[in-house]
Amino acid sequence: MKRNINVQLYFVLFYFFVFFGIGSLYPLLGVYLKDDIGLTGTQIGIIMSISPVVMIVIQPMWGMLSDYTQKPRQLLTLAIVLTGVVGIVYSYASSYMMFIIIAALLAVMQSAIVPISDSMTLTYTERHRKNYGSIRLWGAIGFAFSVFIVGKLADFYGLGVIFFAFAIILFISALFAIKLPNESQSMKVNLRAGLSQLIRLRRFVLFLLTTFLIFGPIHANNTYFGILITEMGGSTGQVGMAFLLAAGSEAPFMLFAGRWIKRIGILQVLLFASFVSGARWLFYFFEPSLTVIYATTIAQGISVGFFIPAALQYVRDIAPSKVRATAISLYSAAGIGLGSWFCNFFGGVILERFSINNVYLFFSLLTVVGLITLLFVIIIDNKRRTVSSLS
Repeated sequence: MKRNINVQLYFVLFYFFVFFGIGSLYPLLGVYLKDDIGLTGTQIGIIMSISPVVMIVIQPMWGMLSDYTQKPRQLLTLAIVLTGVVGIVYSYASSYMMFIIIAALLAVMQSAIVPISDSMTLTYTERHRKNYGSIRLWGAIGFAFSVFIVGKLADFYGLGVIFFAFAIILFISALFAIKLPNESQSMKVNLRAGLSQLIRLRRFVLFLLTTFLIFGPIHANNTYFGILITEMGGSTGQVGMAFLLAAGSEAPFMLFAGRWIKRIGILQVLLFASFVSGARWLFYFFEPSLTVIYATTIAQGISVGFFIPAALQYVRDIAPSKVRATAISLYSAAGIGLGSWFCNFFGGVILERFSINNVYLFFSLLTVVGLITLLFVIIIDNKRRTVSSLS
């Protein structure tokens, strides 16, 4: 029992620090590129979309490597350390091309963190009957506090501090990553057969499209939300406060996500979370005041706090057991990779040609389409359940 408590504490501390590090960089990176470097909206969109493009290719490979080697802890720790090193190099970039190259290198390393750690955590919580949301919520807490604290530091020392905070905190998270158990499916993996199985699953493929349309805007919001706040006259410290409220609200919803999944079903929770997300983006199109934006940040808690645990559980439930890490990597590549690239790139184009408010109109339209595809997933799932009950 004591060992299980210690292991869960390592998971909690890992998530807190790794997302503290991520929150130190990305929410303020768009502001840094715009205000300190003087790049255009299109250039910012291209730089911010480089990382997701690389993740589309590399992220599934990390998942396959984890499935094949059965050494997720070692791979995770290595990826975190290398991500921190590249983050320090990022601070010395001075030209547009350098930013593109370093962003690509950063993505290669960072793309391992989320799918491998989530796969390990899901396996651990399943084996020991723990609540995934109660562990994962510490990532939301770390992210929330990081943007607030680093935003305050940036007010005093300049936005360049985000790169060093990112690296230092990631190095700390690596100390806890190496102590995590090597939670994985202890079996040989036929990667080709597994991928073939996943591609033939209509529900899985359609859910990847849904994730692209819904989670893409959610992830790209980390780039453009800070710009929205500064365009409304806010400071970097106020950007941090807004993210503290938004990301901080994710924690309680993640804690209770499992309870709601059991009560109304995984796909129904996803539908509700997606609707709230789309409504939030549409609301920002109408140029609300900063006070109103702060008041509505709880929408992020509902959308992200419910969507992440429910989506991960759904992917894990429908994927063949031998390639679950691969399935989670493909899910991450669809939302955090392809979806984020699409939204970051075209969001930058829209920002340059129109305004930040039109960026959020674009996000809302994508989410509406995602809601439609999610309804199709629900229909297929219900039909499959009906057929199973009759046979």
